[in-house]
Amino acid sequence: MDLRDVKTIIVVVVVVVVVVVVVKVEVLVVGLVTVVVPVVVVVVVVVVVVVVEVKVEVVVVVGGVIFLIVESKFNSYFGVVVVVVVVVVVVVVVVVVVVVVVVVVVVVVVVVVVVVAAVVGLVVVVCNITTGYFILLLF
Repeated sequence: MDLRDVKTIIVVVVVVVVVVVVVKVEVLVVGLVTVVVPVVVVVVVVVVVVVVEVKVEVVVVVGGVIFLIVESKFNSYFGVVVVVVVVVVVVVVVVVVVVVVVVVVVVVVVVVVVVVAAVVGLVVVVCNITTGYFILLLF
């Protein structure tokens, strides 16, 4: 066993390690894109639906109280109009806020995934170049 055999063994080990690391990293990124992002989106949607549901119930209760107060003061259907207007305005505001939050969360998740994928791609390229360079040096 001479120095050339040792170099060959080292190159083979380095190549195998780099390939395993690259494959693992690529699998991780693919897993991130195909599993984590949909899960995050589903969780965000569920949370938003629950929050909207709770807010709408609160709005309805508050609207009912306003209706009772206005009804007792004016003793007319004017209270109905006030309640409907208040409820519609509050629901629209809540829905707009929730939609904005969802859009922001989705954009942030997409940006993070793209940045991670870009960094991993850069690492993969550097690993491939480094491996090629070592192979050229040793042979």
